[in-house]
Amino acid sequence: MLFFVFSSFSEKTDYQYKSNRFWVYADELKASLVHLDTTANAYKLNKTEIENVRAAVKLARFSYKKIEFFFAFYHQEYVNEHINGAPLLHIKKSGMLPDVIQPEGLQVLDELVHEDEKDLNANLIATNSRKLFNAYQLLYKGLKTKTIEPENEIAAMRLGLVRIFTLGVTGFDTPGSLNVIEEARVSMEAMNAFLKDFYQHTPSKELKDVINLFSKSIHYLKQPISFEDFDRLVFLKAYINPLYQKLGELDDKEVPDFLSYVSAWNPKSESIFSEDFLNPYFFTELKKEEDFKALNSLGEKLFYDSALSENRQISCASCHNPKLAFTDGQPKSLSNIEGNTVLRNSPTLLNAVYAERFFYDLRAFSLEQQAEHVIFNPEEFNTAYDAILKKLTNNGAYASSFEKVFGKDQINRENFSKALSSYVLSLTSFDSEFDEFINNENATLSKDIKNGFNLFMGKANCATCHFPPTFSGLVPPFYSDSESEILGVLKNPKEKEILLDTDEGRWQNSISNEKAWIYEKSFKTTTVRNTGLTAPYFHNGAYTTLEEVIDFYNDGGGEGKGLKVINQTLSPDPLNLSDKEKQDLIAFIKSLNGKEAVKLNQ
Repeated sequence: MLFFVFSSFSEKTDYQYKSNRFWVYADELKASLVHLDTTANAYKLNKTEIENVRAAVKLARFSYKKIEFFFAFYHQEYVNEHINGAPLLHIKKSGMLPDVIQPEGLQVLDELVHEDEKDLNANLIATNSRKLFNAYQLLYKGLKTKTIEPENEIAAMRLGLVRIFTLGVTGFDTPGSLNVIEEARVSMEAMNAFLKDFYQHTPSKELKDVINLFSKSIHYLKQPISFEDFDRLVFLKAYINPLYQKLGELDDKEVPDFLSYVSAWNPKSESIFSEDFLNPYFFTELKKEEDFKALNSLGEKLFYDSALSENRQISCASCHNPKLAFTDGQPKSLSNIEGNTVLRNSPTLLNAVYAERFFYDLRAFSLEQQAEHVIFNPEEFNTAYDAILKKLTNNGAYASSFEKVFGKDQINRENFSKALSSYVLSLTSFDSEFDEFINNENATLSKDIKNGFNLFMGKANCATCHFPPTFSGLVPPFYSDSESEILGVLKNPKEKEILLDTDEGRWQNSISNEKAWIYEKSFKTTTVRNTGLTAPYFHNGAYTTLEEVIDFYNDGGGEGKGLKVINQTLSPDPLNLSDKEKQDLIAFIKSLNGKEAVKLNQ
């Protein structure tokens, strides 16, 4: 369904004025895509140079950026699929077997037209330009048939700010040109123009302050500086986060119903780095109104109880020890079978709830389902719900606790899952040194950490997979999808013979409609938060230090080391980080260690 709305006004003149700006931008984008289609076709026929195509792509991207915060808010799925999705192969679930779909849109074109001259493909450029024009035509015609009603402009802008910072200035959105600063400026100029329209009709000091801050941020983005030298920390702390907060203070409207179904974002949050920026209940079957302290306490008791496992020797805490930031410090967790290990390394449970999919191979779709896999796994709990529930029923203390929380005779599978989920989702960690600095709770941050953050968000390309503020593969700005990546992780980085790890990852997660070659050796992108406390690293636990991990990325992963890695999603090009830059990166990563996690670790 195609529809569009604007922010609320009562007077017809306001409505008409706002509609005019929207259609000016919408028509401008249409014209720029016509020009791109014409130029790309001319290039295909050897009638123009690639520089003209690059200029046409740049113009089209600028036109899109003026209106992206609207389109991406109301037409997220369509935009990702056809207008400006990541240039990565993906699947379309068709019955039991998946179809591999080629990406399309502006990001794809940005990458295609900036290939090395020998790799330029004129036919592919022309085909994608025509696809983009046709896709936008469909969206445009649909909008023309709808009544544009004012609504939710501020919420769209706030998510637009999140998008600029997490996907824009990191280079994720411009994989070929890295034209991040100009595009950010164009986006913010457009949002500011809409606010100025509003200000003319409904002036207020608060709105004027926001407009002034937008103007200052735009001026900051006009500085002549390179992609690598751009200070993203200043941009975040002085402009993006304050604008996010001040815009939120202007918005007193109810959140649109559709948003709560498609996004984990909390519109009531005041900072991109606040603990309540995301809604953890978006990822669980447990509802917020069902959760309370007594339920959490019951879940905590269950978490540490080894009697629930078949051999009464293993609890959740066996692999998720709070003193080790809820990991176990082993390359691969120990099995209940003596001398054996389970398949993979145990990731931290801190902030683990913030994921659309769970486990390294993404085989579980909720926290509750994640627990089920552990319960039934012959090498872990090796039991079943009926056995667990029988133990709980026969235990007087548990019987009393369940009755207190749920009522009499309420020891069942659903309530057991609710209690465990309540505890696990409470294991949040947004109290790091870096968080406190961004949220103005701490005035200082070392130069090394500041430089490390800018490297993480820029030159080192870390943030194009580990997105703020979770620094995981949870994709902004809606934070409703979890990414997996193919890195080419080595079996043992310490050995002279370089061998690819044999674990097939997502390719073998037993979900038939994901059995696609593009997921061979693909693994979930886990959080960087608290990784200073959670060695060893990666799914196989083969990397014992952060230095080894950064060296792996610096070399371009497995493919960068000369191995044949099918569909490696990590660029094989070396990052060329200096020794000092590597240490600054580690300093920043350690600044994401939560204070409570550090305290328990001591």
